[in-house]
Amino acid sequence: MADSATTAPLPLKVIAGADSFGADLKDAMISHLRSLNIEVEDLGTTSYYNIGAEVGRQVSSATTSPTVETRGLVACGTGVGVGVFANKFPGVFATTCLTPDEARNNRSINNCNVLALAGMSTSIDTAKEIVDTWLHTPFKSPCPASKSQPWPEEISKFLDESMIDMPKIGASEKTQAESCAICCLVKNRELNPIDIIPGGSMKILRESPTSAIVRFKAGSVEPAHHHTFGHCLVVMEGKKSVWNLSKEERYDLGVGDYLFTPAGDVHRVKYYEDTEFFIKWDGKWDMFFDEDLETAKIAIDKELANGSA
Repeated sequence: MADSATTAPLPLKVIAGADSFGADLKDAMISHLRSLNIEVEDLGTTSYYNIGAEVGRQVSSATTSPTVETRGLVACGTGVGVGVFANKFPGVFATTCLTPDEARNNRSINNCNVLALAGMSTSIDTAKEIVDTWLHTPFKSPCPASKSQPWPEEISKFLDESMIDMPKIGASEKTQAESCAICCLVKNRELNPIDIIPGGSMKILRESPTSAIVRFKAGSVEPAHHHTFGHCLVVMEGKKSVWNLSKEERYDLGVGDYLFTPAGDVHRVKYYEDTEFFIKWDGKWDMFFDEDLETAKIAIDKELANGSA
């Protein structure tokens, strides 16, 4: 059983923030937390990387307080981007939770002190269940990962030691791969070629809703296509342009940029550099082409030459 179960809990304060895709869910969770008489500081709504970093910074600076326990709650479209940037600060253990069981596991195993929610795929009622589980699950308590049994002594000891060891990792020298939670998902994983699009490869991380790490070689083109479900992505490396033909809009994306494409929107893509990104669909992945590869290349070359694309 966690030490916190035998010690009087400190008063709790939650620092909250979101981007535009997570704002409504964040506001609903703030109301829920305040209905439980929990102090909440609302940092408002801005880009996912700025709000994730600011919540992480404030939770990090408050971890040594002996009088109050400070946690964070962040939300964006997927819950991934805000968590990435919150985790850049020492003493912050931010995790994205899509179900109450995931919240229970992450509190028990990781002592999660910043909860990241997915504004585009999590209902308010489900989010309340996730938040309540996150609030009331002590570190090292029984959870689905432990088959709802107390952790064995050797694992309990390991979890205690992890709270000392984890903040030391990368403290003196951080690389992008060490500080980026999304990059860690693909490290040492082999990506499989995408046969229907030359130059592409993909590794499925979760089947449904589908999430994946995708790579494309410089110069690759995705012909105009659409999906049954909407999807969002975060660029980890490289540079690309996405033309949403349904909306007649172009998006130029680089490292750290985020884009949501609604279900059914027809779009084509050009990769200027070797590019890697994390992508999550709202359901199971599929792909329907609206033109062939040569037609796409001709259209993109014409638009780039005219400077009007």
